[in-house]
Amino acid sequence: MSIRIFTMEELRGYDGRDGRPGYVAFDGIVYDVTDSWHWKNGNHWALHDAGRDLTCQIEGAPHTGEMMRRLRIVGKLKKS
Repeated sequence: MSIRIFTMEELRGYDGRDGRPGYVAFDGIVYDVTDSWHWKNGNHWALHDAGRDLTCQIEGAPHTGEMMRRLRIVGKLKKS
C-alpha cells in the first residue's frame, strides 16, 4: 500500500466542512480528524481549523503532539 502525499493546496480541501473529511498535518504527517468530537465541522475549540498544517500551533498547545498520534494517518505532507 502506498502512502498518499498531500500538497498544502490539496490539504486545504479537507477542511471538515459541508460533509468533507477533516485532515490536519503535524510534523509532516497528515491525520484524519473527521470523526473526532474535538473537531466538529472542521474546527477545534475555535482555535484551529482542519485543512492546515498545525505543526507550529500544536507546539504551543497545552497538550503535546502525542495527541495527534492517536489519530488515523492518511498520508504525508509534501515538503515545500
